[in-house]
Amino acid sequence: MIKKLGVQLYTIRDAMKDEDSIRESFLKLKALGYDEGQTAGFFVGAKKFAEIAKETGLSICGTHCGFEELIADPDKAMEEHDLLGTKNIGIGGMPGWAHESLEALEKFVEQANEFAAKVNKYGFKFTYHNHSFEFSKLGGKRMMDVLVDGLDPKTTSFVLDTYWVQHGGGDVRAWMEKLAGRIDILHLKDMGMSGSQFITEIGQGNINFDGIIEVAEKIGVKHYVVEQDTCPGDPFDSLKISRDYIKAKYM
Repeated sequence: MIKKLGVQLYTIRDAMKDEDSIRESFLKLKALGYDEGQTAGFFVGAKKFAEIAKETGLSICGTHCGFEELIADPDKAMEEHDLLGTKNIGIGGMPGWAHESLEALEKFVEQANEFAAKVNKYGFKFTYHNHSFEFSKLGGKRMMDVLVDGLDPKTTSFVLDTYWVQHGGGDVRAWMEKLAGRIDILHLKDMGMSGSQFITEIGQGNINFDGIIEVAEKIGVKHYVVEQDTCPGDPFDSLKISRDYIKAKYM
């Protein structure tokens, strides 16, 4: 069963304008029953962001940062993540140049491993969050396979996104099994259908979360993080729907 529930803060990005609005947003999340946050930027700088998170009681379980910024200054990245209290230094997806060719993708993997090796000496891991484009092919190879085969399992991990795996035609549970021991953070995101797929609140779509949570518990997922890229109204209302469903079934 899920003991602590997190949220990818990209979901409420429009509500975080300054220190006061970030503080108010974090308090709202806590009131809704969310314990952890995964960042998608720091908005007011890592130090102040970390202070507000600590003040409001929202733990930071990981990040989505810019890849070029990370590899340009690993020491700065580690310093910022120490402030945040997380060992998961991540990106929300590979830079555009990395999926222009198979050679570019292999270069990205090489750079990611070099960065991961540097920070892992100090206990950090490099994390990669997938979308659906990784399930297409470059030079005859599926990009997700190149990532799985190429990224060092000792120094990197995957932030597997349930929606995007299914959107890419993958079997979510099969990919979780394949990546057993390499998923510290799991993105919980549901898929609705209305002529085409769309992101919706947990429990409102068609993804088999009973099976996903069962596998996640078996393979040792540490952080369960709700993310909803787009919401039909107030994102906090959507997060409440997701939280209520998860609490009733899996907590």
